Amino acid sequence: MQTQILRIGTRGSPLALAQAHEVRDRLRQAHGLPAEAIAIHVIKTSGDRIEDRPLSEAGGKGLFTKEIEEALLAGSIDLAVHSMKDMPTRLPDGLAISCILPREDVRDAFLSLKAGRLGDLPAGAVLGTSSLRRQAQVLHARPDLRIVPFRGNVETRLRKLAEGIADATLLACAGLNRLGLADRIQQSIEPGELLPAVAQGAIGIEIRSGDERVAALLSPLNDQRSHLEIVTERAFLARLEGSCRTPIAGLARLEHGRLQFRGQILLPDGSKSFATERSGQPQDAIRMGEDAAAELLGRAGPEFFSHIAGPHG
Repeated sequence: MQTQILRIGTRGSPLALAQAHEVRDRLRQAHGLPAEAIAIHVIKTSGDRIEDRPLSEAGGKGLFTKEIEEALLAGSIDLAVHSMKDMPTRLPDGLAISCILPREDVRDAFLSLKAGRLGDLPAGAVLGTSSLRRQAQVLHARPDLRIVPFRGNVETRLRKLAEGIADATLLACAGLNRLGLADRIQQSIEPGELLPAVAQGAIGIEIRSGDERVAALLSPLNDQRSHLEIVTERAFLARLEGSCRTPIAGLARLEHGRLQFRGQILLPDGSKSFATERSGQPQDAIRMGEDAAAELLGRAGPEFFSHIAGPHG
């Protein structure tokens, strides 16, 4: 009997392909599948095409998922592999996140040819980043630094750094680790200094709702601890209605049977920051995330997010 081919949809960047290959390898190992049983389909997304302006000005998170999700709904692929930090909190009707792989390093990485640590950058130094969250956090701590846009995949950003377009940049440790570039990290910045993006370091697998065949194949790959942490963080993000236009950070950790959560919202220029913490039982994950968001919304006031919604992003 011939094995039915499983089709994985992914973006075409080196990091996206590394993540898709990890999913393929885990599926093969879990089920003893031959290499030819799993095919990887590269799909170019709107986010990949936009290189002349920040994504926050072009439509936000969904730009990296729209075309892949359309292929999933059309039945031309069976599952989609995503960086969970790129995923909107509202999924299209008919789609669901079926699986979260064991989470990688959640921290931000500091890279520079001129300093060993973020705190060592001299006043007036230029830091390149395309992340509003990183921009806001850095400017909150170091208003003396200058921020310039840094779009492109990991390799493009490393090239821009080598060309001197900026004195330093910040990337996710997880992406560098997955690409075999961990040796480029000068400093892994602890969450107490820079709280990571919601779902940073997590790979999620999206399928058609009710596709029991694919769900069963993915079931052994799901990491319950990582899944719980991501559920908490995304509940926080959803309550804030956050997107690429909103500097939001959040991190949940399941430790010794208790769930710890920290969340933060900032203005893009770093002039204001509000943060909160929660601790509770794993079964309270969604409530904890939503409650933390409600607190920050109340403390910041409605003007906070109306300011962010303007052209500045």
